[in-house]
Amino acid sequence: WEGRIVIGHTDAHSPLYKSVFAKTQKALMPKLRQAIEDYQGADFSEDSNITLDEWMDKWLAEYAEPALRQSTVTGYKRNIKNHIKPALGNKQLRFITSRDVQKFYNTLSRKEVNKVGNHKTLADSTVRAIHMLLHEILDSAVKANLIFKNPAEGAKIPKNNYAPKRILNEEQLEIFMKAILDEPMWHDFFYTEITTGLRLGEICGLKWSDLDESTGKLKIQRSVSQAEGGEVNIGETKTEKGTRTILLPKGTLKILSERKKNSVSDWIFPSLLAPEKPTAPSSAYHRLKVILKGAGLPDIRFHDLRHTFATTALEHGMDIKTLSAIIGHVSSATTLDIYSHITDEMQKSAANKIEKHFAKNEPFEHGEYNSGKVPEKTANAPCSANFEPYKGKIRKPGTGGIYELNDHLFEGRYSPTNAHGKREVHTVYAKTREECEKLLEEMIPKVRAEIKAEKDRLKAEQNQLTYQNL
Repeated sequence: WEGRIVIGHTDAHSPLYKSVFAKTQKALMPKLRQAIEDYQGADFSEDSNITLDEWMDKWLAEYAEPALRQSTVTGYKRNIKNHIKPALGNKQLRFITSRDVQKFYNTLSRKEVNKVGNHKTLADSTVRAIHMLLHEILDSAVKANLIFKNPAEGAKIPKNNYAPKRILNEEQLEIFMKAILDEPMWHDFFYTEITTGLRLGEICGLKWSDLDESTGKLKIQRSVSQAEGGEVNIGETKTEKGTRTILLPKGTLKILSERKKNSVSDWIFPSLLAPEKPTAPSSAYHRLKVILKGAGLPDIRFHDLRHTFATTALEHGMDIKTLSAIIGHVSSATTLDIYSHITDEMQKSAANKIEKHFAKNEPFEHGEYNSGKVPEKTANAPCSANFEPYKGKIRKPGTGGIYELNDHLFEGRYSPTNAHGKREVHTVYAKTREECEKLLEEMIPKVRAEIKAEKDRLKAEQNQLTYQNL
């Protein structure tokens, strides 16, 4: 059985149909009613018959390329060519269903991609990136009245599973700084990077006109990227906040000032073979790998030098808001999310210093914060109550904390000990303290219930194991 509804007309006023099928009339009717509901008010033209392939080409030419950075467009083209086109490209736009899209994502998550002879499953982050691209392409088709709704809406995609940040620790950083002394052509480049945390494209895109030697300020206002063929492109920074001015450390300013005396290029770090051009990001990346290998250091990414700078800055007392401005994040919340593990350690360290300095107590050891254990007083400790910093209304234990990140952003944080005896951090964000308090109040019982359920599960497993052993 076929059920058919009119969803539009051709230029010659002939009807365009949407059909549904079933083995019996009874089974068909719910499908037909659903189709009528889904396409209520639709009035498509014959342009809706174009394939996703054709629409993606049009979208790239008319929507993406005029408005986006070249590096972004290059990434889009790669994902369209390698993944979206082979799976969905030959389908007509109006016949792509939510089921088609979900099946595509499920396949991507299991797909093996041959890369330099090795088989590798697509990362969750790559699947998410492909989803965001396809969703945007189909959304533009909705706005162009080519389809009635976006079939990518509501699709289930993998969660963000970021790999742990890799940084150079204090000892490794010292080795790295010594290693670049043997790199006369690259020393200034990597010294500047490790003391500013600039993105790779940003440091390659620096010009002498961006440096004010009298004030020590450096403007970051462009970014260098590379197309697939290796061609260097100069564009805007990654985000609006990426265009910024930072104050250089004295050592970095001195190095750049000396470098400028012998410069023959407008670029602070020009190409070694063509001084009229900036250093290509790929050249800096490959040189880093050579330096790391020669110094016996971990094989980290270039972006991990940025993480190393940020981590070192936080550990030496820089506040989140200042760091966020320096490295060009959209908001302090982004910085806090990325480096939450560092800020946790900073708070622990600060609490230890307060405890030792004011109350003359021994500091807490790792893992004692939620155990209820109180450090013993030292022999010379004065007979006084433990120091508690005044914070207005004292919060009860187990109710979390509220922190003001900026004028319009508050963070609620709850840090219990989980079922495995490890401390874990749960956060919520809101525009006002009152909203944040409410979200925190809702989150804490859920987290406690999850921890209790996990403890019960572990206990049951242990009891079962004990029974089996008996």
